[in-house]
Amino acid sequence: MTKTAPTQISDPVALTQTMFRDGMARLAGAVNIVTTDGPAGKAGLTASAVCSVTDTPPTLLVCVNRSSSAAPSFLANDAICVNTLGPEHQELAMIFGGKKPMADRFASAEFGTGASGAPVLRDAVVSFDCKVSQRAVVGTHEVIFCEVIEVTQSEGGSALAYFARKFHELDG
Repeated sequence: MTKTAPTQISDPVALTQTMFRDGMARLAGAVNIVTTDGPAGKAGLTASAVCSVTDTPPTLLVCVNRSSSAAPSFLANDAICVNTLGPEHQELAMIFGGKKPMADRFASAEFGTGASGAPVLRDAVVSFDCKVSQRAVVGTHEVIFCEVIEVTQSEGGSALAYFARKFHELDG
C-alpha cells in the first residue's frame, strides 16, 4: 500500500467555519435519532454528534444545537434515548432531521418507552436509554452527558453512517 503525504488545507490561524464544517463532513459518524420525553415535552432529532465517554459508569455524550426546534425539550428533560439507525431508516433520519412537527416525526415509526421514560425506536440497530448526568454549554450547542441505564439491540443487520454529506450502509 502506497501512502501519500497529508495535504495541509489551511493555516490554523485562518480557519473558517466553512473549512471546519467541510472537514467535519469527512469525519464518518453513526446516524442516530435521539429522543427525549418529560416535563418539557416529547422531542426527537437526527444526530451524528454522539459518542461514548466511558464504560464506568456507562456514559454517552450527545450534542444538541441550542437553536433547534427540539432544544427546549432536550435542555429541560432528564430522559434521553440514543437510537442508532440502520440503512432502512434513511427516510426516518430525514424526517427527524427536518422541520416536521414533533407529532408527525413520532408518527413515522414505532416507538416504545424506555426505563428512563424516553421514546425507544422499536427496530433500531441499538438503543441506549439514558438519564442525564451533566450538561455543558459549548458555543452554539449543549453537550449532554447521558448515563446509560438500559441497552436494547436488534439481531444482526447493518448500520447507517453519514460521511461526505451522504448516507452509507455498513455491513455487520
